[in-house]
Amino acid sequence: MIRLLAAFVIGALLMSSIAGCASHRETEQGRNAQPEPNAYSEEEMPIQIQNEDDTPELVGGPEDVVRKEEPLSLAELREKYKSTFLLQGSSKEKRVALTFDDGPDETFTPLVLDELKKADVKATFFVVGNRIEANPDIFQRMVSEGHAIGNHSYSHPNYMKLPDEQFRNEIEKTDRLIKTYIGHLPSLVRPPYGGVTENQINWLASMEKKIINWNVDSLDWKGLNADEVYANIMDATQNGSIILQHSAGGEGEDLTGTVEALGRVIAKLKEKNMELVTVPDLIHLQ
Repeated sequence: MIRLLAAFVIGALLMSSIAGCASHRETEQGRNAQPEPNAYSEEEMPIQIQNEDDTPELVGGPEDVVRKEEPLSLAELREKYKSTFLLQGSSKEKRVALTFDDGPDETFTPLVLDELKKADVKATFFVVGNRIEANPDIFQRMVSEGHAIGNHSYSHPNYMKLPDEQFRNEIEKTDRLIKTYIGHLPSLVRPPYGGVTENQINWLASMEKKIINWNVDSLDWKGLNADEVYANIMDATQNGSIILQHSAGGEGEDLTGTVEALGRVIAKLKEKNMELVTVPDLIHLQ
């Protein structure tokens, strides 16, 4: 009996030793084991894109189609580029600027010049390059009588529809024409129809130019009579206003109302103690 008990104890001890060795070997193997290639933890498992997906589609369309960057509006551009894109001068000064677009022509521009000369007032003319070429004597009169000159393109296109190269050509070609008369490149630009893109604004700013639009529109291009032109101007003009009129127009446009209202407009502004100045003077352009 004693012999059987001793044999049982010895056998149990041997089994425990064998199990302990096996466990130790497994532990060591676990420590030294290298992960299999492309093995991932649960958190690292790559997403499998299924060819067929039952997820409902986005009704409005995917983000990269819908959320395209939209160009800024003219109002937003004016707010963003306050020092380059101007509509008026200082409201603290009793000064206004008369401006005239689209000349020179041989019909209305001389009549506008006559009225300005009679009233001893200097205005700002935003001129079209191919019309300078067609009416050089009238343009020379503009310059000789002391009016300020701005660039209004070569052929009066809509700048917002032009590629950059064509836009720059419109500016540069007219700049060269103006320079032959005034001796230097003009600092002022007025886009045809008042429209301009952000890229164009940045390029003009790099050329040290100011974009001059307006905050008083006579609407004379509609063929209004003198009373209507006068009312449109006087009802809206305040300190610092830049007033838009035309000294030439498109085919068939009648600017008789502009010419006939001009003397009255000037007289009334002077009566209100408004100083009539050129745009460079209004915005203190050095």
